[in-house]
Amino acid sequence: MRIAYILTTLGVGGAEMQTVALAERMAARGHAVALISLTHAEEECSAHLPILRLNMAKTPFGIMRGLQFADKFMTLFRPDILHSHTYPANIFGRLLRIFTIRRQGRAAVINTIHNVYEGGWHRKLIYRVTAPLAVCVTAVSTAAAESYPAARREVRVVTNGVDVEAFSPDKSRRRRVRANMQTGNRFIWLAVGRLAPAKDYPNLLRAWAQVHSAHPEARLWIAGEGEIADVITQDDVMDLAAGYNSGVEWLGLRRDVADLLDAADGYVLSSAWEGMPLAVGEAMAMQKLVVATDVGGVSELGGDEAFIVPAHDSAALASEMLRVMAMEEFERRTIGKRARGRMEDNFSMDAKADEWELVYEEVSRLVAE
Repeated sequence: MRIAYILTTLGVGGAEMQTVALAERMAARGHAVALISLTHAEEECSAHLPILRLNMAKTPFGIMRGLQFADKFMTLFRPDILHSHTYPANIFGRLLRIFTIRRQGRAAVINTIHNVYEGGWHRKLIYRVTAPLAVCVTAVSTAAAESYPAARREVRVVTNGVDVEAFSPDKSRRRRVRANMQTGNRFIWLAVGRLAPAKDYPNLLRAWAQVHSAHPEARLWIAGEGEIADVITQDDVMDLAAGYNSGVEWLGLRRDVADLLDAADGYVLSSAWEGMPLAVGEAMAMQKLVVATDVGGVSELGGDEAFIVPAHDSAALASEMLRVMAMEEFERRTIGKRARGRMEDNFSMDAKADEWELVYEEVSRLVAE
């Protein structure tokens, strides 16, 4: 089978990493695979596959030019499947379908929705109008599926997968990283995610002020690209003044998330909205206790092995963080092992590749009929 994956960028976000991991597994299984990236990211994830970078401008002319280049590439590659991820790539894939119908007529467009919020009414309208161009629409969580505006179309849920081999605890690595980070015996919380409104870092910092007041020796690591000013508004400054920098270490964009997870003692997610956050699954695979807001597919992913609180409720977030810190080490280890078992049994990347392979085969048969 010949599969072309369309992404908005090849950045280091969860959707991009997930797509590249899937594409590499499909290539390893003998499928012909290529990637199409609409725009350029300063920091790109590694992908050892053929890549077409369109560097597309967000203008009508730029979009048309991008479609023309992609059409030429598709003429040479002749895909059976066009699998796009995130809103801009989904719409681009649908428009590209018009070109492939003209040239070959067999490529099936599969869209994947990665978030419960993909924009305002105008984006929803475009989704509705272009819906017939997609053969199959999937979502990474039930919550994301329910957010899709064309409700009468069936949306299949194929959850994100976790590389349980890459995200596996290692005691020697933990000792090494903690020594390098000079943590001593402090309890370390880790949050991973770009500095953007969706992650609701003001909520986390308000919760952290309460946690740090009770445990001044504890530390919060925040790893993610972006500027602090992008998530801390002027209105937030006064509220956060007491706990803003107390025990918080802003790590910026990091490539060593597995190392950081190994060194940390707990993982915290404070998001206002999500699709299915990959970092939560990675933390659970690393046997870390997770405290997270109940957004998107977090409950589907965490099940009974995560500590779930309402979104925007910093008091509840702090309460669960303190609850985790008060546990005996044996209890934390027991829950952590169950969390990893949940990832191995239900969310391994290899099992998700099996699931996607079946989807591709089913969609290809549907188009051929």
